[in-house]
Amino acid sequence: MEMVLSDVEVRVLGCLIEKSMSTPEYYPLTLHALTAACNQKSNRAPVMALDEAMVTSALNTLRYTHHVVCQVATAGSRVPKFSHDVVNKLPLTDLDLTLMCELMLRGPQTAGELRTHARRLREIESVAAVTDAMGCLAALEPDPMVIRLPPGEGHREPRYAHLLSGEVEVDIVERPAVTPRATPVRDERVAALEAKVELLQADVQGLREALDLFRTQFE
Repeated sequence: MEMVLSDVEVRVLGCLIEKSMSTPEYYPLTLHALTAACNQKSNRAPVMALDEAMVTSALNTLRYTHHVVCQVATAGSRVPKFSHDVVNKLPLTDLDLTLMCELMLRGPQTAGELRTHARRLREIESVAAVTDAMGCLAALEPDPMVIRLPPGEGHREPRYAHLLSGEVEVDIVERPAVTPRATPVRDERVAALEAKVELLQADVQGLREALDLFRTQFE
């Protein structure tokens, strides 16, 4: 792609996108708040330990080289804050931006995983909607933004990864297809309950993150 980002730049940009959706009342972000967001232990893979100097360096590249981040001044604030400007640089719908944000923060995922994880940012109608969006992003010319990967360990479904950091190493040998088996009704109910628990945990974690982000505005 024309824009090739480092892992730290991807994390910084992903966090700005995430917080613009999840906690708009505390957005744009100060450098301190953005660094804390980059180092979160939840909704991150891998977990990073960045300092403000590393985040500042990434911000400078995102601002002056790729033009996808802006520094803004807000009333009543004595410190500069930062916001993303991705929608004016990349051809992304609101759904695309949400899904790309999850790929940037969590790495390769199946369509089902993407839908579940993205629910903390916005409701997505179906797994099919995710698959369709991934297909469109993978087919962009001349620069696709995602790539379809073989199923990961323990998965039957293909995964998707973003291409903001350049080409992704792909195992060219596809795993043999797994023959679906009939799933007992009880297993379906357990899976539904597990999904609800995961969503509740995500809501609780989101509240904790919002509180932490609120605190960072005054440190």
